Amino acid sequence: MREKQIEQKLVKATKNMGGIAPKFVSPGLDGMPDRIVLLPGGHIGFVEVKAMGCNPRPLQLARHGLLRRLGFKVYVLDDERQIGGILDEIRTT
Repeated sequence: MREKQIEQKLVKATKNMGGIAPKFVSPGLDGMPDRIVLLPGGHIGFVEVKAMGCNPRPLQLARHGLLRRLGFKVYVLDDERQIGGILDEIRTT
């Protein structure tokens, strides 16, 4: 499945949970995750969306590490079947 299709499914599933998943754009700081997932109750997570079987680039992995060191949850999504689990984990943390 293409990255765009997976990303659209993530946005829809997040909306169905009462949240939003805006595109995350960070001028001057390349490699940041594609989406920031905001769920009711103040739950937040960052999601890097990839086409099925593709991996993040080294710069993206470095940014994920930075966010994790700051205490944020970061996920790599490359299969639509992961969406429910990722959203449940964000919702419960």
